Amino acid sequence: MAATSAHLRFDLALSRTALLLALHAALLHHDCAARPTPSRVVLGRRQQIDAVYNFGDSLSDTGNLLREVGAGSVVGSLPYGETLGEPTGRSSDGLLMIDYLANFLNLPYLPPYLDKSANLDHGANFAVAGATALDRSFLLDRGINVTFTNSSLSIQLQWFKTHLSSLCASKEEYCEEKLGRALFLVGEIGGNDYNYGLWYHNAIQEMKAYVPLVVGRIVDAVKVLIDLGAAHLIVPGNFPIGCHPSYLTQFEGANYDLDQNNCIEDLNEFCRFHNDQLQGAVDSLRRDHPRVTIEYADYYNVFLSLLTGADKNGFDQDSLLKACCGIGGAHNYDPSRTCGSRGVPTCTDPAKFISWDGLHLTQAAYKDLATQLFGDYLLRGKDVAA
Repeated sequence: MAATSAHLRFDLALSRTALLLALHAALLHHDCAARPTPSRVVLGRRQQIDAVYNFGDSLSDTGNLLREVGAGSVVGSLPYGETLGEPTGRSSDGLLMIDYLANFLNLPYLPPYLDKSANLDHGANFAVAGATALDRSFLLDRGINVTFTNSSLSIQLQWFKTHLSSLCASKEEYCEEKLGRALFLVGEIGGNDYNYGLWYHNAIQEMKAYVPLVVGRIVDAVKVLIDLGAAHLIVPGNFPIGCHPSYLTQFEGANYDLDQNNCIEDLNEFCRFHNDQLQGAVDSLRRDHPRVTIEYADYYNVFLSLLTGADKNGFDQDSLLKACCGIGGAHNYDPSRTCGSRGVPTCTDPAKFISWDGLHLTQAAYKDLATQLFGDYLLRGKDVAA
């Protein structure tokens, strides 16, 4: 993995200080429901990021699920990881946004926390594919079947506390100083809370009742991390799931309107509903914690930009809503024969596709998203960095 990582690493000579200045300035675009941008704390010019801690699900899991379930996990076998030359536990053909963020910060790729041989000096990844924001027992009691993992956000936070207690000889020596120079990503998470309900019940309006609970759990996690010493946090929103081949296939034939991108508008409106509530919660967190930098990362609109700018980004215009690894139907997705199943083919060039397996994205898509969210701001901060 080390040789592959080096080969794929960006040739970036920009400082970590530049990224921090830039993250403060404009990490996000606001979602469709616009609101005034609140004032934010300007980061010091000498501020550095020495570690990254990530909490989330399959969009950022770099190998925890693989270590939870072992060889039985589909992400532990090719074609997953084929662009890297080997499966790594990532739900993609290659790297994820969290990997490119580490590149931008000139830090090693985040090791999965459950890899007990990993060096965690520069942070750890607590994300687990299939994880939910709400506890599994809570969802099961309400008839929502959580099938992949029990490692919800509260369990990931407990892992972090355990990790922290093993490192903190004293608050002055590690907790306060080290965490003050760390970047925390709290999500994307919450998507699976909705996925499990939508996949089995198709009840968009019913799932809206869970949005305040999911957002509340994310907010609670941010507060816990701030209390522990976090000073720089990013809270991402959700992607427009109405553009995913899995949902386009599942809801095909149902009476739902398509938008200008041929995505299911009702599902995308649901995502905007979640994102709007999450942005409002982030605004409140900023007001309550004026000395802490808390950014909302707009995954929704940067994803839509991949669709509208497909040609210039190198994606095949005829495959924008199709899975690279999949089979059957208008969107190359069959829920009974998913990527990794026997006889399911992979496209010849994943870099031409946005969707990898109907649920997750390709390395090429993640790279473009990361560049939009992080790379542009690196360049913007270059001239003012110390």
